[in-house]
Amino acid sequence: MASVYRCASCGTDLNLSQAHLFPPNAYFEAGNKGTLSFSWVDDSKLRFTKEDKIKPFFETVNYWGIQRKRTKMQCDACGFLVGYIYDDGPPMMQGIGQLGMGPSQVIPRCPRYRFKTKALAISS
Repeated sequence: MASVYRCASCGTDLNLSQAHLFPPNAYFEAGNKGTLSFSWVDDSKLRFTKEDKIKPFFETVNYWGIQRKRTKMQCDACGFLVGYIYDDGPPMMQGIGQLGMGPSQVIPRCPRYRFKTKALAISS
């Protein structure tokens, strides 16, 4: 049975498909606690705002950074923040990275659309 994902604020259907949902046990560098991650979204239902913060943040337990680049996703109907886009999805290509030194951020990665579960109203 297909689930319908709506904005928790206004109830607008966000046109998200379970076929594009990453498995719940998939590992991502930016984490996945309290979120649902999709590999594709309908651009006409969402508003995107680039965000570039210069402040310390933890990406994983052992890695932290100073500059965080991500994109906010807001419901196009009401402007409610529903999640963020991260570039930590699966690699777009197979390879061993720059200069043959193993996987690195030089290999382009697919975007991951990470929705907060509290921002979605899910019905079957």
